Amino acid sequence: MALWTIGDLHLSFGVKGPIYVMDSSWKGHEKKIDKYCRKWIHDQDTLVITGDHTWGKSPEERKPDFEFIEDLPGRKILLRGNHDMFWDAKKTDKLNQAFEGKLYFLQNNFYSYEDYALVGTKGYCYEGLDTIEHYQKIMDREEKRLRTSFELAKNAGFHKFIVFLHYPPTTIGEQESVFTRMAEEYGASFVIYSHSHGQARFHDSIQGPYHGIEYRLVSSDFLKFRPVRILD
Repeated sequence: MALWTIGDLHLSFGVKGPIYVMDSSWKGHEKKIDKYCRKWIHDQDTLVITGDHTWGKSPEERKPDFEFIEDLPGRKILLRGNHDMFWDAKKTDKLNQAFEGKLYFLQNNFYSYEDYALVGTKGYCYEGLDTIEHYQKIMDREEKRLRTSFELAKNAGFHKFIVFLHYPPTTIGEQESVFTRMAEEYGASFVIYSHSHGQARFHDSIQGPYHGIEYRLVSSDFLKFRPVRILD
């Protein structure tokens, strides 16, 4: 019953999505993801997908993308990404009800993996695309959502945590953020994140051990579209 993860599937089976090719590796990326997931992941395993699942906005547009994800092996847990326009905070409960037994949506809640609680939120980092005021507003919101996830898990009796974010936990050049400090506060074992694409962006944030926590980038192109195993 292993724990696997990958981010940024960027599926567009039901809608003509933006041209999303950072380099030639993205050609036929859906087939690569499907191939490696089926090769390594078993039905008893858990697969966390860290956001940017589909370009589809309406139920009709995203339907074939969700069917693709549903058909992958293992229990699938989905985190919200910045391109997931079908999902806002008010829809999480409805999505979990609609896809009960098929897909699990992680926001303002948590999920259990053996004796670990899987917690998370979309997160945010400064990329120079908004004002400092807007950036801080979103950071405050995402900080509250992650703390809600931690507290629900803690109140349920969990003492071991794995944090999932869509955005990197820190802005370029920084070593700490509200997300890294919260991970340390609750004693998280891992912080898993994605969003960064292309060689120029693969080192935007922390990777490897830092203050006793293992940080891992799992953007699909960084992983060469192969899911990575976090725990056995």
